[in-house]
Formats: sequence, C-alpha cells, structure tokens
Amino acid sequence: MFYITKVLISAMLVVIISEVAKINNALAGLINALPLISLLSLFWLYFETKDTQTIANLSYNTLWFVLPTLPLFLALPYFLKRDLGFYASLSLSIVIMLVCYLSC
Repeated sequence: MFYITKVLISAMLVVIISEVAKINNALAGLINALPLISLLSLFWLYFETKDTQTIANLSYNTLWFVLPTLPLFLALPYFLKRDLGFYASLSLSIVIMLVCYLSC
C-alpha cells in the first residue's frame, strides 16, 4: 500500500505542474524548478530505511547529476524560438545534455 501511495503522490506532482502550466507558465516553472521529486525521494528513503548515510550520498550525487542537465533548459527555448519544432528542439537539447553528462 505504501508503494502505491508513493507512486500516486509523485505522479500527482507531474500532473499538477502540467495543469498549472496551462494557466501560468511562471508559476509552473517555479514549481518545476523546486526539487520536489528529489525531496520526496529523500523523504521516502528515510521513511523506509532511516539510513542517513545513504540519504547524504543520494543528496550529494543528485547535486552532481543536476549540473549537466542545466544546458538542456537553456538550449530548448533557444531552439524553439528558432522554429525548429518541438521534437527537433527537444532532441537537440537532449543531445547537448548527454554530451555534458559524458564530458563529466
């Protein structure tokens, strides 16, 4: 039952963000930028294991994996503003992100 609760709460965040974006992009961007999924993951992990060392390691590793994703959020609007289309823009942005991951 706890597993289903975790899935439902996590999925609700995605739905909420996409619905808010239809009304207010800035607010949706703020909610999306908050590390809600990361915080939920830390909370679920602590609730289930009480292992603070694992939580500390996850937090530290999350920091280093967040950094290579940032260029995606710079490239995507750049490509979209040049009318490359959504799928091409997203694909190019993901390639840039992957290059950043591989260069780390």
